[in-house]
Amino acid sequence: MSGTIAAEPWDSGDGVRLRRDMQVELAARYNMPDQETEPPTAETVSVFLIARDPGGDATGCGALRLLDDGTAEIKRMYVTPQARGTGVAIRILRALEDHARLHGISSLVLSTGVKQPDAIRFYEREGYQRFDGYGPYVGEPLAKCFTLQLS
Repeated sequence: MSGTIAAEPWDSGDGVRLRRDMQVELAARYNMPDQETEPPTAETVSVFLIARDPGGDATGCGALRLLDDGTAEIKRMYVTPQARGTGVAIRILRALEDHARLHGISSLVLSTGVKQPDAIRFYEREGYQRFDGYGPYVGEPLAKCFTLQLS
């Protein structure tokens, strides 16, 4: 599936809708509301990308939040159910990686959850390595953390 991936405002209508849909899906998977201690905001993300299909419909999103020491965290990676398996997630991930490289980021980290085996397989397939965690995810039993060293 072709289309575009571009930076858009965090609070754009499609961005708000995609993040809400993601939260609804995760709440159903984990049978609880979002427990994130430090949710990203317009002020804390360095870029928010939205993927659109050729007709202009938003099909996915992803963001980067800068941490310290040349590291950025991937946040709010989400692809609509109807666009899954079409390459949208890979295109968003590559665009986030490219953005990070352009801004001098040397490594990426992310956290997904034990009840998201599709996400775990995706990140492993895309070369991300599991590690013990970072920040609020250290020792969190529901979290699976990954990292990628950028070249």
